[in-house]
Order: sequence, then C-alpha cells, then structure tokens
Amino acid sequence: MVALLNRQIDESMLSFVRSDMGKLLIVLRGQWRAGEKLPPASEVFRQIEQDPATKNVTFECSGLGGWSSVLITFLINIIDYGRQRDVSVDRGGLPPGVQGLLTLAYAVPERAGARREKVRTPILEQLGQEVYPCWQGTQEVFAFIGEATVAFGRLLRGQARFRRRDLFVAIEECGIQALPIVSLISLLVGVILAFVGAIQLSMFGAQIYIANLVGIGVFREMGAIMTGVIMAGRTRAAFAAQLGTMQTNEEIDALKTLGIPPMEFLVLPRMVALAVMMPLLCLYADFMGVLGGLMVGVTMTNAVRLNDMWVGLFMSAVFGILIAVTGCLRGLQCERSAAAVGQATMSAVVTGIVSIVIATAIITVLCNILGI
Repeated sequence: MVALLNRQIDESMLSFVRSDMGKLLIVLRGQWRAGEKLPPASEVFRQIEQDPATKNVTFECSGLGGWSSVLITFLINIIDYGRQRDVSVDRGGLPPGVQGLLTLAYAVPERAGARREKVRTPILEQLGQEVYPCWQGTQEVFAFIGEATVAFGRLLRGQARFRRRDLFVAIEECGIQALPIVSLISLLVGVILAFVGAIQLSMFGAQIYIANLVGIGVFREMGAIMTGVIMAGRTRAAFAAQLGTMQTNEEIDALKTLGIPPMEFLVLPRMVALAVMMPLLCLYADFMGVLGGLMVGVTMTNAVRLNDMWVGLFMSAVFGILIAVTGCLRGLQCERSAAAVGQATMSAVVTGIVSIVIATAIITVLCNILGI
C-alpha cells in the first residue's frame, strides 16, 4: 500500500513517497544548479525522523533536468545522515554521472582529524597573542636604538666602517634633492598661516600681528614639523624600501658573512646625513615660510626671537635622527618578499609621522616648562 506524501509531485523539485515496508522514495525534479532556489537536505531528514520504521531510501529521477555539484552535496548529506540513523541509501535510481561522482567521493575515507574544528580561544590567550608581538617589537626597537648608539660612538672614535662616498650620496639625496618639495610646501604653509591670521585678526583691527603669527609659528613649530613630515614621506620611505630590498635579496646577510656590520655600513651614513641636513633644511623652510607670509601680510619686524629659531633647529635635528632610525629599522625588519618591502615602506612612513608628532609634543611641553 503506497501513501502519497506530496500531491504536487509534478510541480515540486523534491517530493516523497512512503511505502508500508519502511521504504522512502525521494522524487527529484527540475534543475538542480547553483543559483536556483533549492530545497534543503533537512526536508529529507525530517521525513526520516517522522517514521522510525524507515530503513531504506531510494531515488526516482525521471523528471530531473540539469544538475551540478549542489546535487552531489545534497546527496552526500543524505547518505551521511542515513549512516548515522542506520538507514540504507540506494543510489540505483540516480543518473549514472551522479553515481560516478558519489563513488569517487567515498572512494577514500576521510582521514581522522583532517576536518578543521572551530576552537574558542580563551580571552586571556587572545590578549596574550596581541600583547606579545607588541612587546617583541618594543624589544627590537630598543635593541636597534642601542646598536645605532654604539655605531655612532664608533664613528666619533673614528672606528666606524662605511664608505665616505655613501655618506655624500645620502647627503645629496636628503638635502639638495629635497629642496624643491620643501620650498613649495613651506611657502604654501607661510601663505596659509598669514591668510588665515589676516582674516581672524582683521576682526579686531590687529593685522599688525600677522608678522608675529607667521614668524613665531614658522620658526618655532611649523618649519620643523613640515620639513620632518616631508622627509618622513620622502626619505624614510626610500630608506625602508632600499634596505627592505637588500634584505629580500640577502645582501645584508652577505655583509654579515663578510664581517661588515650592517648598522655601520648601511644605517650610520643615512643617520648622519639626515642629522646634518635636517637643521639646514629646516632653516631654509623657515625663510621660505616667512617669505610666504610676506606675500600676504606685512614685513617682518622684531616678532621673532633668536630662541625661536634655535628651538626649531633643535627639533629638526631630532626629527632627522628619528626619520633615519625608524626608516632603517623597518627596512632591516623586512621579510624576504616583494609584498614585505611595500609593507615595510608603509610602516616606515606611518611610524615616522607618529614619532614626529610625539616628539613635537614632548619638546613643546619641555620648552614651556623651561621657559624657552
């Protein structure tokens, strides 16, 4: 005696016919392809659970049109579920191509432990995984700074090993070649400061203080900061890319093999070049900024003190050392791939700008405390 469970078999993609002998016939129709709205395998599971006497499942596919891997996945879920419920699944009614793929799927049993299991990581372990790389990076930074200090001490004693030609090349790259961009940016900063100051001070009839605004702002802060930011985006990125490429090509390993310390041969010339050229670039940027203010405001008077210029020059020297150290550090930390070189370059720029901002804040606070 056969009971029809779904009266709309001709119009459905999935229907069922159950017999009194514990057999369940699954009727498949239509197009079983990716992108179609397909019935889930849970519909079959529900039919098996409804009748505990069900011990055999068969298929009828005369109305089945096209099919793809989604049908194979659907059938595999049914077969696996049948094994768990001790229900046999007869593949005889399936198309030959489907039977062949199912045979291949079950030809090699799944290896125990091969399936990835989702493990919930404890929150303390997650915290440790985040904190440890930061701590390790901090140790590397301090170790690098220590090695750079030792190399600078050897330079003062005349024992550092590097080529003088490399130092002059670094000075040219950091100084002369940077003049155009420093000129443009500094001039525009001076123009902007004077223009904004003129608009605001005109409300109180205090346009005469535009000279004070531009002079003190450029000489004390903006000249050094803008020069540092320009060099951070220009020179530091070049240092990181150069040393990162050398790390990728194993040139730094070759230097170590020859007994040549990379810190003295590669880092020291760049650090000295920036420490020497940054104050000069800053002084040049100061005058270009004042010139920009002069184009908008009035002639500069006694608004700027000599101390303001010395503070700006000191800040630029500190920025030069920071730019060289962080750029070379990221370059030497670079891994051996082209993608790592780009990552090191980006990291060098970000680290440089952040370090410049932090150094500016610290120096400004110290100057206010000391009354400079």
